[in-house]
Amino acid sequence: MTTAISAEPTRAPASSDSPTLSRRRRAPFLKRANIPGGLLGGLWLLIVVVPLYWVVTTSFRSGTTFFVDAPLALPSEPTLENYVKVIDSGFFGYFANSLIVTISAVLIAVFASFLAAYTIVRNTHVVSRGAFSLVLLGLAVPLQAAIIPIYYMLSEMRLYDTLLALIIPSAAFAIPITVVILVNFLRDIPGELFESMRLDGASDWKMLWQLVLPLSRPALITVCIYNALGVWNGFLFPLVLTQSPDVRVLPLALWSFQSELTVDVPGIMAAVIMSMIPILTLYVLGRRQLVAGLTAGFGK
Repeated sequence: MTTAISAEPTRAPASSDSPTLSRRRRAPFLKRANIPGGLLGGLWLLIVVVPLYWVVTTSFRSGTTFFVDAPLALPSEPTLENYVKVIDSGFFGYFANSLIVTISAVLIAVFASFLAAYTIVRNTHVVSRGAFSLVLLGLAVPLQAAIIPIYYMLSEMRLYDTLLALIIPSAAFAIPITVVILVNFLRDIPGELFESMRLDGASDWKMLWQLVLPLSRPALITVCIYNALGVWNGFLFPLVLTQSPDVRVLPLALWSFQSELTVDVPGIMAAVIMSMIPILTLYVLGRRQLVAGLTAGFGK
């Protein structure tokens, strides 16, 4: 008795390179592709890049070729005379003033806000909640509405036309947003860590410096960069609270490149390029911490 053997040929496994599998692999990618979002992102990138390109190319034009060359064309006669003019006009003195004001205001604002945020998070007393509500009210006060009282108080304190006249109000207006960011970040620290250190006999100051400070480093970098951007580019305080060239900062120094009838546009663009290099470098180095710190606590 013989056993019947099927004559049906066995099918070879489908090749991984078959057109069907390739289409199946590409299908999820095509479904995930956000074409409108990509187009809008490209349009936004173009809107941002074109003005920056114009600023850079204009800084290398001379005063005569600026009115002859096409706005978006490369300079026909590139020159560095605008940068030399900026340096000769006392740029490094203005740069030093801006650096002093920015570093001092940021350190004061971050230190005071860090202590306030720790107290608000760790203290459940009604006074702490009221203090946080008061800080939030500070976000609703526009700088322009307070400039006249600030001018009067600083004049009475004999601080007008000094660097302190820029440091104190800049730090004060940076505190509300700094406290909000730090409070939302510190709330993410597990309470078990505080209880563990408390059982070991740690005081509040020890927990602050040995536990909270290392864990909140991303948030501290965030607020430092954010506040530095605002103070460095601030124009209203220097315009109203100072008048001497010795205490002039970079945003106000750009006015020295305009006369009564004309404006030295290439010179201004060269000054803009030189003034934004430090703060742009700071932003590039800490951009990840900036985004992480700004979004901390808001996803709950």
